[in-house]
Amino acid sequence: MSGFADLDLNPHGPATPEPGLDGTAPRYNTRAGRWQQYLNDMQAFAGNPVPLESQGKLVRVAGLVLEATGVKVPVGSVCEIQMPSSGANPQRGLRPVKAEVVGFSGDRAYLMPTDDIQGLSSGAMVLPRALPLISPQLGKPMHPWRRGEDRGLHLPMGDGLLGRVVDSHGHPLDRAGPLQMAHAEPMVRRPINAMDRDPVRSPLDTGVRAINTMLTVGRGQRLGLFAGTGVGKSVLLGMMARYTQADVIVVGLIGERGREVKEFIEDILGEQGLRRSVVVAAPADAPPLVRMQGAHYATAIAENFRDRGQHVLLLMDSLTRYAMAQREIALAIGEPPATKGYPPSCFAKLPQLVERSGNGLAGEGSITAFYTVLSEGDDQQDPIADAARGILDGHIVLSRELAEAGHYPAIDIERSISRVMTNVAARPHIEAARRCRQLLAKYNKARDLIQLGAYVPGNDFELDLAVRLHPDINRLLQQDMHSPAHLNESINQLSALIKEA
Repeated sequence: MSGFADLDLNPHGPATPEPGLDGTAPRYNTRAGRWQQYLNDMQAFAGNPVPLESQGKLVRVAGLVLEATGVKVPVGSVCEIQMPSSGANPQRGLRPVKAEVVGFSGDRAYLMPTDDIQGLSSGAMVLPRALPLISPQLGKPMHPWRRGEDRGLHLPMGDGLLGRVVDSHGHPLDRAGPLQMAHAEPMVRRPINAMDRDPVRSPLDTGVRAINTMLTVGRGQRLGLFAGTGVGKSVLLGMMARYTQADVIVVGLIGERGREVKEFIEDILGEQGLRRSVVVAAPADAPPLVRMQGAHYATAIAENFRDRGQHVLLLMDSLTRYAMAQREIALAIGEPPATKGYPPSCFAKLPQLVERSGNGLAGEGSITAFYTVLSEGDDQQDPIADAARGILDGHIVLSRELAEAGHYPAIDIERSISRVMTNVAARPHIEAARRCRQLLAKYNKARDLIQLGAYVPGNDFELDLAVRLHPDINRLLQQDMHSPAHLNESINQLSALIKEA
């Protein structure tokens, strides 16, 4: 009888019709009208079949994969695995293990756990996540299964996440109390039609002079930050998080060392950057499904703010760890390896994740995304790095040689490119950046001769000019992490430098 309590039976309300649950049937605010509508709702509720909840049984645990029978739910559904209490483990029945359906074969479903599976045994109950049924009351949908079963994850979204650090399930990690002003929304969103997206047309100030001048970023662009270990990618991400002109910053720390989470937040992001940021952390010791879920959750949070008309900066560290998590899952369920041990599904998952960022519909917000890509042994031909270059709108390469020489940020301008710079930068700026690239390449080509003392001034005018301006170019491309360099100021410095040429 809970439905009766939910009714607001005000006999004095105006008898104005309102649209019904199906958008066509009229509703009335009068007492009799409300009772009649309630009876109609209950009749419709009884006239629609309610799907029976299936219950499965755990039959096999092999490495990372759990196999269950009797579970008839779609791939991506969330299940709970429960062990009844016993004398050996009286608490097992109180703490179910959550898992997600990642595949099936015949009548067996393959599940990947998101919790510790210690203590599970054969015969454990596998219960699919209950459908989000809503009481049949006025103004609310009555049968969610009419739109298809929704057994996926629903995680916190909203302004209450700003300034907080959460895990892949939306649980706070910063010990700052429960989330406020947050509501649960599904993780799966309908992709935006490519013809409905706003094109990238306006420049974005990142606060980093080398990027603003030579690799100008457009609002809504997706770039890769290609780097090996220890060349300053975290510092560069922190600079962009503090200085980029964005309403909201979403940081996804996926598969990185656990100690780096707090260091990144306190030492690199800082209080100023955290105030307008949301940090999703899924460290390296988390199960592979949790690491993948962290990347999707960070992207879903960015999409939520974008759909509300805000400009979002998404920083994900790293795209390689996301691919490695997918590789672990795919190999565990029997998918054959392909390129350097990566199954084909890894290369299919990358564009599905990256394409969710970018500009929204006309007049809505945007997501400008930077994805770090780890180059194993500084090899830029790594399969994940090569695949990422093909799906991103540009790439910024960090050089170990520059980092060892104390050149920070260690951006290798010659090997980096922004594919939308010609669409967002003015013509004089583009010409000045091209001229600076020419001089830099001319100097680097003759650097060995210069260091050996074989360079003789006067034989090559272009080389003489490159040698003379090289210290100024180096100063232009270097920057202290605590000093922002705004876009217009950076462009003016570049133009003044090139005028000397």
